[in-house]
This record gives sequence, C-alpha cells and structure tokens, in this order.
Amino acid sequence: MAAPSRRKDHHTLMSDSKTARTEDPSTRRRSHHHEEELVHFRIVRFMMESGIKLRMTSVPMATAAIIYHRFFSVCRLQDYDPYLIGMTAISLASKVEEEHLKIRDVINVCYRTRHMDKPPLESQTELADLRQAMASCELLIMRVLGFNVTKELPHKYLLHYLKTLGDWMDASVWNRTPIRDTAWAMLRDLYHGKVCLQHKAQHLAVAVLYFSLLCYGIEVPLNNQAETEWWKVFSDDISEEQIKNIIEQIMDVYDLEKRL
Repeated sequence: MAAPSRRKDHHTLMSDSKTARTEDPSTRRRSHHHEEELVHFRIVRFMMESGIKLRMTSVPMATAAIIYHRFFSVCRLQDYDPYLIGMTAISLASKVEEEHLKIRDVINVCYRTRHMDKPPLESQTELADLRQAMASCELLIMRVLGFNVTKELPHKYLLHYLKTLGDWMDASVWNRTPIRDTAWAMLRDLYHGKVCLQHKAQHLAVAVLYFSLLCYGIEVPLNNQAETEWWKVFSDDISEEQIKNIIEQIMDVYDLEKRL
C-alpha cells in the first residue's frame, strides 16, 4: 500500500512552511533527537488544545497521545505530517474510547487550533480532501500499530491511589494541599513525551503521586515506621529508584516546554 500520509503524497493543509522546509544536513545530525522531541511536544500540545475544544475527556486524549507517540516510535518524523497524524489520532482515540466525534468537527477544530490567524474552512473541496487524508491516515496508523491501538492507562490507578491515600492522610492537610490536582496535571503533562510509553500504568500513577507529595513536602503518616513503603502497597514491583527515574523523565518533559 502506498503511504497516503507521506509528505510527498498526502494533503498538507495542516502543515506550514516550517514543517516542510529542508534543513542543513549537518545541523539536523547534531540536533536531530532534541528537535524531534520538541516537535512531538508541540504536536501533543496542539492535540490537547484541540481535544479540550472538542470536549474530550482525559482518557481519550491520553489514548490519542499514545497512538501518536507509538506511531512515531516506528515511523520517521520527516516522512509524515505530524499534524495530520495527531488530528487522525484524536479521531481514532474517540472511537477506541467510545466518545465518538464527528470527523467534520475534528477537522474544523484542529484547523482553527493550528491556524488561529486564518478564517475557518469553508471550501467543501478542502474539507473533502482532509476527510480523505484522515481516512487514509487512519488505515496507515492501524496497520503500523498492528491493529492494536489500546494500551492500559494509569488513570484508574491514580484515582484509586488518591482515594486510598486521602483516607490515610490527615484530613486538614489533604484538603488544603492541592495534591490531587497536581497529580492529575502531571499525569496529563507527561503525555507530551514518550515517558507514557516506557512504563507500566501503575508505575506512572505511583510516580506522579510521589512527585506531587514531594512538591509540597508532604509525608505519608507512619511511612518510616511501616514494614512496607506506601508506594509498595500500591505497586509491589516498583522501587524508589524507578520512581525517581520516571520523575526525571517528567522533568525532562517540562524542560522541553522552556525550550519552545
């Protein structure tokens, strides 16, 4: 099958001159990895902004980001329009998580998010071209991922861990400290990088909770006296070293934002 979303073949309405330009080979070799990380961060941020406008909930947005990162873990960034891949991942994730979105809505919202200084799409030809590009791109993504687009997410684990930890903690400390909001925000943010692919769902949930407590200097009561550390209670196959490694990767994602 011809790759419908390769730059030389696919409809490139979602791209601009910056994504299509040719870079000096020596420059590309020196900064290839870091530049790709920045591109992926920028695309996932675009996906998150579009998802919010489409009123997607956190689970399908996370699934969309995972589909996007998995695709580019196999395929080269320079061969495909990342905005088209991201837009298609949003549509595909809405089907996977049964929060179906209309293709026309996805196209219009993503286009307006990408091109805020341009008028909305009105040409039926342009809409039809993008719809066809997305259909071809969806089939490509499915084939690249072996028709397996699901991955266990940490959301249900974090929800359970927060409820359990809230019962352990002093109510006044728990209620006045935004540990829950911080943990959910960190979980959302880590999808901007490939850390979401590299660890088990339970481990990601434990790590963002550990990091949230660390940020506010909160200690779990009697943890130093317990036979088992609190994070081992939640996931018995994780170590503190693994937790700190995940936290470092999350910090790397935040560092990417500073470099945009």
